[in-house]
Amino acid sequence: MNGAVAMAGPAVVAGVLALGAALLVPVGAPGGAARALRLPVTTHPRRLVPFAAGAVALVTVGLDLSTALLVLIGAGVLLGVRHLVRQAGRRRAAEEGRIRVIEACTAIAGDLAAGRPARAALRQAADEWPALAPVATAEELGADVPRALRAVAAAPGAEGLRVVAAAWEVSARSGAGLAETLHELADTLRGDRATALVIASELSSARATARMMAVLPVLTLGLGAGIGGDPWGFLLQTVPGLVCLALGLGLAFLGVAWIDRLAVA
Repeated sequence: MNGAVAMAGPAVVAGVLALGAALLVPVGAPGGAARALRLPVTTHPRRLVPFAAGAVALVTVGLDLSTALLVLIGAGVLLGVRHLVRQAGRRRAAEEGRIRVIEACTAIAGDLAAGRPARAALRQAADEWPALAPVATAEELGADVPRALRAVAAAPGAEGLRVVAAAWEVSARSGAGLAETLHELADTLRGDRATALVIASELSSARATARMMAVLPVLTLGLGAGIGGDPWGFLLQTVPGLVCLALGLGLAFLGVAWIDRLAVA
């Protein structure tokens, strides 16, 4: 096996670099509301090209089964870490979006209650939250403001703007006041966010436990090596060990992902 690994060294390096490029290099740039909310860049099919090139390089050198499994496990670890990082980024972006919506509703309602026109209120809100710039522009041009609000509401955490769009439509058609509705919506969104924070706090201990359980096997392997055993050799140089390693990593990832899923359910 050592000879095969030595012969495959350049190919392994090429494969790992290609996988890193496929997973970490952003393709394109987010625009509109996504840029304002600092959303992570979405996956693009072109990212699969360097990954496929690295996979071909690994296959063409004729790796033995153990080495091929080790490379696949490494790729799976990178994919799992990437997924968890992206999930954390989405949660941060959604939380920021919810805060922005509450602030925008409060500011617009206050301006309208003070007698400022809707155009000035929206422009002021857009200065504070650039994602609302298309909405302010739509009001200034006499375009469809509710439609612009719904477009911004597609961003994570900005779902409350759909209610703003509906209230805007009702106000435009009936002449009903909008300020009181926006005040009530802001209060409702604050209550929902407070509930979400309580749930996240209750689940924080479960998240910490899941992450600790994911790291604990590494400490166990270190302890086994310290008392004269060779757990790393079994895991990394034998097919049964690699299968156990893959299953263990997969179950650890599923545990962490399951806890994160419960937090957003």
